[in-house]
Amino acid sequence: MAQNKSSNTIIKGFVLPGLVQPLLSPDANPGYRKIRTAFEKVREEIERSQADLILIYSTMWPSILGHQIQAMPEPEWNLVDEEFHELGTIHYKLKIDSEFAECYNKHALKRGLHSRTIAHHGFPIDTGSVVALKLINPENRIPAVIVSSNIYSDRAETVVLGKAAVSALKEQGKRAVAVIISTLSNRLHADFIDPKDDKINSLKDQEWNLKILEFLEKGRLEDVAQLSRQIQREARVKKVSNFKPFWWLSAVMGAHNRYTGQIYEYQPIYGTGSAVIGLTPALNASRDLEFDEDAPEYYTGERNVLSLSSESMADFSSQQNSGNFDGSTEMENEDNENI
Repeated sequence: MAQNKSSNTIIKGFVLPGLVQPLLSPDANPGYRKIRTAFEKVREEIERSQADLILIYSTMWPSILGHQIQAMPEPEWNLVDEEFHELGTIHYKLKIDSEFAECYNKHALKRGLHSRTIAHHGFPIDTGSVVALKLINPENRIPAVIVSSNIYSDRAETVVLGKAAVSALKEQGKRAVAVIISTLSNRLHADFIDPKDDKINSLKDQEWNLKILEFLEKGRLEDVAQLSRQIQREARVKKVSNFKPFWWLSAVMGAHNRYTGQIYEYQPIYGTGSAVIGLTPALNASRDLEFDEDAPEYYTGERNVLSLSSESMADFSSQQNSGNFDGSTEMENEDNENI
């Protein structure tokens, strides 16, 4: 079983939701306030970690041609969320480790990926990264680097992208906390709701969210990574080729189950399953299984030897043709963002 020996480079890993409510309207729903409090706990842990870098993979920054890495030293702008513009404007000024961004890009290219750095004034930082950094790093004490999520990439490309980050950390002798910006289920409500009435979009989404949380609480990161294709079919709007963030996180932290997991909070945010989760490398694993898919070092294309056709996979998905609690269908939710 291939493993990524990154224990000296990654101190902790976190899963953070990127919707704006915990930042802009935390008191609109008790659950939003609980998520906000969980972010604050993560901030305290990161401050104690003595990390040199906050390394972010954001599903809310989609890229089309390859991968993009934010390298502007101090990006500053006013952001209005495209979904919840009525909640107001977020002014941000971030601190980016440009030197690491260039190093990350170098290793990504060396491993066969298409990537580039972004460093020009006015380039929009995605909402999820801004929300996370405003809450976990409000004073910019620790520099960050943000990498995009290519909407067409599959497992091999995403794993290699994670390993390129580890190579860059090792070259520069830096230690980081790894963050993925993603909800679990990502179906937004199709109609406007009163925030106090917020709930998970469907029972099926809730069931899958609880399965993911159970695995991660036990530190079973690689098991969740290996379930990513099924999670995409069961609990995600089909906006991208696959559910990728746990592939990247597993590649960065190490493709195994030797972690201590902590669920800080789990709440609905406008229908999505939003959770704040922490993973810390540990000596022992709750379970250490043989996994089905390998861990490539260089990207030479997708093999997909374990993937069935989309037609045959439809027989395995319990989400096909199912409606939401409010009677709407999945097709009505296709304008949801990849969050």
